[in-house]
Amino acid sequence: MHPVRLADGSAHLGSVFLAAAIDHPRMKVGEYTYASAHEPPKDWAALLAPYLYDFSPERLIIGKFCQIASGVQFTTSSANHRFDGISSFPFAIFGGGGREGRPSMPDTGPDTVIGNDCWIGTGATLMPGCVLGDGVIVGARAVVTGQHADYTIIAGNPAREVRTRFVPRDRQRLKAIAWWDWPIEKILTHEAAISGGDIEALERAVRPLAGS
Repeated sequence: MHPVRLADGSAHLGSVFLAAAIDHPRMKVGEYTYASAHEPPKDWAALLAPYLYDFSPERLIIGKFCQIASGVQFTTSSANHRFDGISSFPFAIFGGGGREGRPSMPDTGPDTVIGNDCWIGTGATLMPGCVLGDGVIVGARAVVTGQHADYTIIAGNPAREVRTRFVPRDRQRLKAIAWWDWPIEKILTHEAAISGGDIEALERAVRPLAGS
């Protein structure tokens, strides 16, 4: 759960691998995705997605090797109010009968989906139903809605594309390589190429698998 060790050998409680730290029926988190917090919470799921309840119809899906900075919040669809009529007040929440089918309750919202190897900066807010492709970088304090393509850098409120990280052909090559699906030993063997951007070296590493 706590992959970072301090100089005295103790665990740094403010950084966790989320797959080990979270047990929530509506959250799915890939291996090696980590989150950080300046004040470590007792419940990481509640910190990151406070409106995602056990009974929520939507899901929060986060890929592998994502990096989630302190203060990030996923505002999932269960936080929504109706805003297509006269009032957005959720009358059904406060009694007067059951909630099922009540006109003041919004329709079921979409899942929030985060790709692999995404870096989400300090204090960013990801709104209901947003979708990030693989390798997306989200600037600090960004407010993210909608869908964002693989390997883009987005920032602002609302978040807009700042630039792309690779030309289209290289994005396609990286998606085909999908290094995040390799065994961790293979990933560490090719750490220099992954971190340094040597796409050709990664493709050479994949070729033996293609012929097996």
